[in-house]
Amino acid sequence: MADTANKRQGALALLLAALATLGPFSIDTFLPAMSDIGHALDASPVQMQQALSVYLFCYGLMMLWHGAISDAVGRRPVVLVTSLLFALASIGCMLAPNLGTLLLFRALQGLCGGAGLVVGRAIIRDRFTGHDAQRMMSQVTMLFSLAPAVAPVIGGWLFGAFGWRSIFLFMALVGLVLFVMSWRSLPETHGPAQRSPLHLKHLAANYLEVAKKHDFQLLALAVTFNFAGFFVYIPAAPVFLMQHLGLGHNDFLWLFGPAVGGIMLGAFISGRLAGRFSARQQVNLGYGLMFSAAALNLLQALLLPPSVPWAVLPLGLYTVGMSVAAPSITIVLMDQFPHLRGTVSSVQGFVQTMMSTLLAGVIAPLVWGSVLNLAYWMLFSVALGFVLRMRYRRRMDRHYQAIELEQ
Repeated sequence: MADTANKRQGALALLLAALATLGPFSIDTFLPAMSDIGHALDASPVQMQQALSVYLFCYGLMMLWHGAISDAVGRRPVVLVTSLLFALASIGCMLAPNLGTLLLFRALQGLCGGAGLVVGRAIIRDRFTGHDAQRMMSQVTMLFSLAPAVAPVIGGWLFGAFGWRSIFLFMALVGLVLFVMSWRSLPETHGPAQRSPLHLKHLAANYLEVAKKHDFQLLALAVTFNFAGFFVYIPAAPVFLMQHLGLGHNDFLWLFGPAVGGIMLGAFISGRLAGRFSARQQVNLGYGLMFSAAALNLLQALLLPPSVPWAVLPLGLYTVGMSVAAPSITIVLMDQFPHLRGTVSSVQGFVQTMMSTLLAGVIAPLVWGSVLNLAYWMLFSVALGFVLRMRYRRRMDRHYQAIELEQ
């Protein structure tokens, strides 16, 4: 019986991780071909950056709705509809004759691409509690983290062999496969008795309830800035790899390999530590690793000429720490509102993705001119995330002290 349960849990983790890959596949697969797409559609590099910014903006905006809709109609229908629409949007991108059409269908991709990630978190909290929830979250993170490493490699190969339009055909096939897999295997974990009405007034009240809680604000922003220290390298990848490191469009694995390997290792460590160390200890370990990575990254940028592997190894260490800390913080966030887990996941995803949009459209172009500026941004981001998390910890300590005094 235990083996059967473990197999089912593993299969669910694999499916949820696969659903969450739509987001990174939409970002990372077409990065090696951005320059060629710009030439084909008569768009400048800055205009082509809109293909990433528009996607991220719509991705984050719709995150406010994926969780809330799943709270109202169930988890399964949201996943099925969005995976099918994502496939259709990818076909639209493939056939786009100009930049405007590409941006339109990239926007539709963004509206659909985040459902698997948001609803998947809610499914985990629907079915699992305590250390089991953390282990499941870590398993999904570990499997999901393969996508950013695999996506640019696949994109580079498809671009080199068949041209840039084949990349969007590949995305369409991924969407269709996930639709079929979900139709056959995804369970409904949020039954009619637990659902909340999908009324604008009710939704606004739920969003306000989540967003106005100061503890939620601190932790959601802490996770966001932890992630931002690494994410800035994604929109900067073509400049970072091709200009600074002198690599080609098939060499994106130099960036995504160490970074994703770090995410997988961190998720594995987090799962192994669940139940053995407290959430606070795990988060402290994560920040220790992230600060060490940021310091090493700054030193190599100051002392060494840009080159592999030295310019990319600190990214691997940073993502180990990021991935060790993230599951524990995410569980605490979700448990602040047990009756609104889908909404909580949506708001957290919205905050993180809006920051990613700002990074892709504004911050990355400002700092990608040198590896030193990128290193400064990493250190600034993790420091700000740490400060926000420490403010949360002090609030919790004061809260517990007040309870003890009352007793």
